[in-house]
Amino acid sequence: MAESESSREKGKAIVNRVIVPKSGGVTSTKVNVVRWIKHEGEPVRQGEPLVELETEKVSYELESPAQGVLLRIVARENSEVPVGDPLCYIGQPGESVP
Repeated sequence: MAESESSREKGKAIVNRVIVPKSGGVTSTKVNVVRWIKHEGEPVRQGEPLVELETEKVSYELESPAQGVLLRIVARENSEVPVGDPLCYIGQPGESVP
Protein backbone atom coordinates (compact mmCIF):
# COMPACT_ATOMS: atom_id res chain seq x y z
CA MET A 1 0.00 0.00 0.00
CA ALA A 2 1.23 3.50 -0.79
CA GLU A 3 2.20 5.97 1.86
CA SER A 4 0.40 9.28 1.97
CA GLU A 5 0.24 12.45 3.95
CA SER A 6 -3.11 14.18 4.42
CA SER A 7 -3.72 17.87 4.83
CA ARG A 8 -6.91 19.30 6.25
CA GLU A 9 -7.70 22.95 6.40
CA LYS A 10 -10.37 24.29 8.71
CA GLY A 11 -13.68 22.83 7.51
CA LYS A 12 -12.27 21.52 4.24
CA ALA A 13 -11.83 18.02 2.85
CA ILE A 14 -8.63 16.05 2.90
CA VAL A 15 -6.13 16.04 0.04
CA ASN A 16 -3.76 13.07 0.15
CA ARG A 17 -0.17 13.52 -0.98
CA VAL A 18 1.06 10.14 -2.24
CA ILE A 19 4.79 9.76 -1.65
CA VAL A 20 7.43 7.26 -2.76
CA PRO A 21 7.38 4.64 -0.02
CA LYS A 22 10.40 3.08 1.60
CA SER A 23 10.05 -0.55 0.54
CA GLY A 24 10.59 -3.18 3.17
CA GLY A 25 13.88 -4.97 2.66
CA VAL A 26 14.84 -2.87 -0.36
CA THR A 27 17.67 -0.41 0.22
CA SER A 28 16.81 1.86 -2.72
CA THR A 29 16.82 5.59 -2.10
CA LYS A 30 15.01 6.41 -5.35
CA VAL A 31 12.59 4.90 -7.88
CA ASN A 32 11.92 5.35 -11.57
CA VAL A 33 8.38 6.14 -12.65
CA VAL A 34 7.72 3.59 -15.42
CA ARG A 35 4.10 4.45 -16.27
CA TRP A 36 0.96 5.93 -14.78
CA ILE A 37 -1.94 3.49 -14.67
CA LYS A 38 -4.37 6.23 -13.65
CA HIS A 39 -4.43 9.72 -15.14
CA GLU A 40 -5.24 13.18 -13.79
CA GLY A 41 -8.98 13.64 -13.31
CA GLU A 42 -9.72 9.92 -13.07
CA PRO A 43 -11.48 8.45 -10.03
CA VAL A 44 -9.42 6.03 -7.93
CA ARG A 45 -10.36 3.58 -5.20
CA GLN A 46 -8.26 2.74 -2.18
CA GLY A 47 -6.03 -0.25 -2.99
CA GLU A 48 -6.31 0.25 -6.75
CA PRO A 49 -3.01 0.41 -8.72
CA LEU A 50 -1.94 4.00 -9.50
CA VAL A 51 1.54 3.87 -10.97
CA GLU A 52 4.23 1.38 -11.93
CA LEU A 53 7.56 2.05 -10.20
CA GLU A 54 10.96 0.44 -10.59
CA THR A 55 14.03 0.21 -8.39
CA GLU A 56 17.36 -1.31 -9.40
CA LYS A 57 16.04 -4.66 -8.14
CA VAL A 58 12.26 -4.78 -8.62
CA SER A 59 9.30 -3.34 -10.55
CA TYR A 60 5.95 -2.98 -8.79
CA GLU A 61 2.56 -1.28 -8.95
CA LEU A 62 1.93 1.23 -6.19
CA GLU A 63 -1.62 1.14 -4.83
CA SER A 64 -3.72 4.14 -3.92
CA PRO A 65 -3.83 4.89 -0.18
CA ALA A 66 -7.15 6.74 -0.54
CA GLN A 67 -10.34 6.97 -2.55
CA GLY A 68 -11.09 10.06 -4.61
CA VAL A 69 -9.86 11.68 -7.82
CA LEU A 70 -6.27 11.86 -9.04
CA LEU A 71 -5.95 15.64 -8.80
CA ARG A 72 -2.36 16.14 -9.92
CA ILE A 73 0.59 14.01 -11.03
CA VAL A 74 3.86 15.50 -9.77
CA ALA A 75 6.33 12.83 -10.91
CA ARG A 76 6.22 12.28 -14.66
CA GLU A 77 6.90 9.01 -16.48
CA ASN A 78 10.59 8.21 -17.02
CA SER A 79 11.61 10.43 -14.09
CA GLU A 80 13.66 9.43 -11.06
CA VAL A 81 12.09 10.26 -7.69
CA PRO A 82 13.74 10.01 -4.23
CA VAL A 83 12.04 8.00 -1.46
CA GLY A 84 9.75 10.33 0.51
CA ASP A 85 9.12 12.72 -2.40
CA PRO A 86 5.59 13.23 -3.74
CA LEU A 87 4.25 11.30 -6.72
CA CYS A 88 0.71 12.71 -6.92
CA TYR A 89 -2.24 14.17 -5.02
CA ILE A 90 -5.63 12.48 -4.49
CA GLY A 91 -8.71 14.30 -3.24
CA GLN A 92 -12.23 15.25 -4.24
CA PRO A 93 -13.20 17.03 -7.48
CA GLY A 94 -12.54 20.76 -7.29
CA GLU A 95 -10.17 20.57 -4.31
CA SER A 96 -7.01 22.61 -4.53
CA VAL A 97 -3.64 20.94 -4.31
CA PRO A 98 -1.28 22.42 -1.70
